[in-house]
Amino acid sequence: MKVRHRIQRWFLVCLAFASLASFASAQQMLPSPSGFNLFSQQQDIQLGEQNAAQVSKQMPVLPDSSPVTQYVRRLGQKLIAVMPQPTYPYNFHVVQEKDINAFALPGGPIYVNLGTITAADNEAGLAGVMAHEMSHVYMRHSTKMASRQMAAQLPLALLGGMLGNSGSLLARAAELGIAFGVNSYFLKYSRTDEAQADAVGAEIMYNAGYNPVAMADFFRKLEAEGGARGPQFLSDHPNPGNRVAAVSREIAAFPPRQFQQDSPQFQSARLDAGKIRAYTAQQIQSGAWRGQTPQAGSGGMMAGLAAPGAAPSGTFRQFDHQDYQISYPDNWQVRGDQTSAATIAPGAGVTRGAVAYGVIVSGYQPENSGSLDQGTHQLLTSLRASNPNLRQIGNDQDIRVNGIAGKSVDLIGVSPIQQGGRALPERDWLVTLQRGDGSLMYLVFLAPEGDFSRLRPTFEQMLKTLRLK
Repeated sequence: MKVRHRIQRWFLVCLAFASLASFASAQQMLPSPSGFNLFSQQQDIQLGEQNAAQVSKQMPVLPDSSPVTQYVRRLGQKLIAVMPQPTYPYNFHVVQEKDINAFALPGGPIYVNLGTITAADNEAGLAGVMAHEMSHVYMRHSTKMASRQMAAQLPLALLGGMLGNSGSLLARAAELGIAFGVNSYFLKYSRTDEAQADAVGAEIMYNAGYNPVAMADFFRKLEAEGGARGPQFLSDHPNPGNRVAAVSREIAAFPPRQFQQDSPQFQSARLDAGKIRAYTAQQIQSGAWRGQTPQAGSGGMMAGLAAPGAAPSGTFRQFDHQDYQISYPDNWQVRGDQTSAATIAPGAGVTRGAVAYGVIVSGYQPENSGSLDQGTHQLLTSLRASNPNLRQIGNDQDIRVNGIAGKSVDLIGVSPIQQGGRALPERDWLVTLQRGDGSLMYLVFLAPEGDFSRLRPTFEQMLKTLRLK
């Protein structure tokens, strides 16, 4: 009898080891981050901590005690458990914003909008968004992009002198206008980054027991919603191609396993999220979420702009041009008429005879151009010829503005505004649209680099109102 019990116990032990071995064999090894990066992993964490403090001041973030936040953090811990250890100090937050979006700061802070939680059909879809953002952190996409920008702007000898000196590197990055706060260019990824985050996110999901296809399905759902630029998530995370097919190819060689699709905890958190007040990006920008009523010309929470009085109001009026209609903040002015190029800017946004804040709307006739892409690049060449300080950052992106195909290009220049005797860096956002006769209509939204992120919701709202005639 004792011998039989020993055999039974030994069989159970072997079965347990076999189950563990089977589970281990099912785990997929994440690729190691590689590529040029001036920043250390500890500097990534430092940047994340610094900018997380700013996010809490600029956006309505739910308290840690919120049941929705607690659920998101429990789901996050499930994903963290399958990351290569030791890993970044990931932490998860929920933003009271209606728009479908999520973003990650360097070093670990992850933010998910209420609109994303309510838009997800199941837990696997939400886990996919979170795994995707974790992949951007793990692969260090934002600081790699910032490193490429610094390398393009600084001499090699100067870069070499900053390596290993955390304070010097971070200070010089700030001087160049490189920031990682809300709506920062360095939190907006290329298609290559997106493809990599999809692939790594798929492995994280698989290892955590979720079908990776749920991530691609959720992104496909967002694309189907359309709109002026589609959901904000797709503005920051451009589609690298057929996500469903790409993710399916990625997991084709993975061993079969049972997946979790949903949970009662997710459905409960989703219902709770739907009961919490959520704000639009415009309301967040204006400070309405703090219980403040923005005054015309005051800009609510944007009193700290480099040019006092340049902040947009929360009320819009319409400009009717012979070629288009567009709405703009009612405390800004239109310079130009219904037949000419137009500049829409606040009075305080025009200095030294140049526009520092606002948007320039004009037309361009390409030479022998048969495509929007060729015409846009001809326009860029023309703009750089008239302004040698203008430089493109990143790749141009395909967008749609009220059903019309367009191009989106981010640029950095020099602002006419000076502080301490030095010109501030300027951020320009170029949007081009091709008209029926082959000519281009283009808009250049611009502001000093340090202020652009706070004005971006206003710029995007203006673009959403654009109607070509």
